[in-house]
Amino acid sequence: MDVMGDKATLFETGRFVQPSSREDTETPDETGEIADEAAEELRQRLAAEAGDVEAMSVLGAMLLRRGDLDGAEPHLRAATAAGDRAAANNLGVLLHQRGYADEAAGWWRIAAVAGSTAAAHALGRHHRERGDEPAAEYWLRQSAEQGHTLGAYALADLLEHRGDAGAEQWMRVAAERGHREAAYRLARSLDRNAAREADGDNSVQVPEEAEQWYRQAAARGHRRAALHLGTILERRGELKEAGRWYLTSAKDGEARAACALGFLLRDAGDTENAAVWWLRAAQDGDGNAANALGALHAERGETQTAERWYRAAMDAGDVNGAYNLGLLCAEQGRTPQAEQWYRRAAYAGHREAANALAILLLRGGDETGAEPWFSKAAEAGSVDAAFNLGILHAGRGEEQAALRWYERAAAAGHTEAALQVGMARLRDGDEQEAERHLRCAAGGGSAEAAYRLATVLDARRPPEPAHELGEPVHRRSECEEWYERAADQGHRRAQVRVGMLAAARGDVVEAARWYREAAEAGSRNGAFNLGLLLAREGSEPEAAVWWKRAADAGHGRAALRLALVYARRGELAEGQRWADRAVSLGPASVAERAERLRDALRQELSA
Repeated sequence: MDVMGDKATLFETGRFVQPSSREDTETPDETGEIADEAAEELRQRLAAEAGDVEAMSVLGAMLLRRGDLDGAEPHLRAATAAGDRAAANNLGVLLHQRGYADEAAGWWRIAAVAGSTAAAHALGRHHRERGDEPAAEYWLRQSAEQGHTLGAYALADLLEHRGDAGAEQWMRVAAERGHREAAYRLARSLDRNAAREADGDNSVQVPEEAEQWYRQAAARGHRRAALHLGTILERRGELKEAGRWYLTSAKDGEARAACALGFLLRDAGDTENAAVWWLRAAQDGDGNAANALGALHAERGETQTAERWYRAAMDAGDVNGAYNLGLLCAEQGRTPQAEQWYRRAAYAGHREAANALAILLLRGGDETGAEPWFSKAAEAGSVDAAFNLGILHAGRGEEQAALRWYERAAAAGHTEAALQVGMARLRDGDEQEAERHLRCAAGGGSAEAAYRLATVLDARRPPEPAHELGEPVHRRSECEEWYERAADQGHRRAQVRVGMLAAARGDVVEAARWYREAAEAGSRNGAFNLGLLLAREGSEPEAAVWWKRAADAGHGRAALRLALVYARRGELAEGQRWADRAVSLGPASVAERAERLRDALRQELSA
C-alpha cells in the first residue's frame, strides 16, 4: 500500500516516513540540515511540554518520520486525544507499522470522519486489503473527491479492477495532480485502446495524448514510461531522443530498456557498447538481450559463448533461445541436436522453429513427419511455412491444394508465392489476376516475375506508330521497363529480350552488351544473337565462337550457322558434322534446312 509502512503520508503534505539510516560522518550541508531539524524538534518539544496540541502532533510526526516509533506514539496519542485529526492519521500509520492493522483502521476512521483525506485514503486501502470493496470505494471516493492525489489513484485502481468505466476519469485526475504511476497507466490505457481500434495495424501511431502522459511519467522518474517513450520515438525515427530515454530507464534498472538501447547502438554500428548494455540486461534476466549476445558471439565465430547465451535466454523463458540453438547446431552440421532444439521451440509454439523442423525432416526424407509441422507453423502465421506447403503439394501434383497455400502466402506478402500464383493464373487464362500477382512479386524483387509481367504487357502492346515521314517512333513502354528491371537482376531471358529491343531501334552497342551478359551467364539464345550481331558487323570469326557455345548448349540454329560457316571456308567435313548436329537439335524448320545442307556436303565430299 502506498500509504502504509515506510510510505505513509504525514501531515497530509505528501512527505513519507523514512527509516533512519544516516552515517556517522556528514557533509557540511547535511550537518546544517541536522542542526536545523534538531532546533525545530527542540522548539516543538518545548511547545508540546507546555501543552500545545499542534506541537504534540508535529513532534510525533517528526519522530515517526525518523523511525522513532516509541518516542512518537505518546505525543501522537496525546494530540489525538485532544482532537487533532492529523495526529489521528499518523497514529494509524504508526500502529500499522507495528502490525496492529485493525487498531490503525480505528484511528484512521476517526481522522477521516474529522475530514482527513489522507486518513480516508488509508482507510479505503485497509478495507480493500480486507476484501471489503464497497467500504473501500466509499472511503477512497471521500478522499479523492476532497482532492487527495493518492486517493484518486487508489480509487481509479479499484474501479479499473472491477472494469468500471469511471476508472479513467479518476486515473486522469491523479495524473493531472502529478501521480507518475497514474500518468503511466493512463498512457497505457489510451495506447491499448488505440491499438484495439487499429485491429492489429502496427503502422498506427500512438495517440498524442498517450505520448504526453508517457512523457510526464518518464520525466518524474517512471522507468517503464521512459521505456515506452523511447519505443515511440524510435519508431518515429527520433533515435537520439529515444536513446536518451532508454538510457534513463536502463540506469534505473529496466532490463528491457537496456536491451533496446543495445539494439539502438548496434544499428548505429557501436557493437561494443551494445554488448555492454545487452550484458547488463541479460544478467537481469532479459532473454531477448541474451539472444542478442548469442547472435553477436555467433557472428564472431565464438560458438561456445553463443551457445551459452542462447541457453541463458532459454532459461529466462525466451523460446527464441531454443530456436537459435537449433540454428547454431544446423550451421555446424549437428543435425540431431538441431532437430532436438527445433522441436523444443516448436512444441512451445515457436512458428519459425516448426517451419525449420519441417524443412529438416523433409531434407532427411521424412515428408510424412514434415507436413504436420509445416501446417502448424502456417496456421500460426508463418508465411514461409505456407509457401513450403505449397511446394510440398505441388511436388505431389496436387495443384489446387498447392495454389491455396501459395495464395495464402502471397496475401501475406511472400514474393515467390505471388509469382507462383501469377503463373498459375496465366495457365488458367486469367490474365487480369495473373498480372496483379506478378506485379506484387515483381515489386517485391522477383526477377522472374518482372520478366513474366513484361511478357504479358508485351503481348498486348500495340504496334509502334509511324512518324509522318514514315520513320518509326520509339516510345519507352512499361513492358520495356520491366524487362530492364529483370535484366538488371541477372535474368538471362530478359537480358536477351532487352538486347533484341535495343537492336530493333538500331542501338547495336547496347544490344551487344545485353547479349554478351546473357551469353556469359549461360544463355544459348544470348550467345546465338550475339553471334548474329557480330556477323552483321563483319566479325564472323568471333561470331563463330559464340555460335559454337550456343550449339554446344543445344541451339539448333547456331549449329546450322556453324555448318554454313565451315562450308563457305571449304571445311566440308566440319560443316557436315555441324549440319548433323543441327538436324538432331531442330526445330523442324532448322532440321529440314540442315538436312539439305548435309546432303549437299556429303555429295561434295564423295565427288
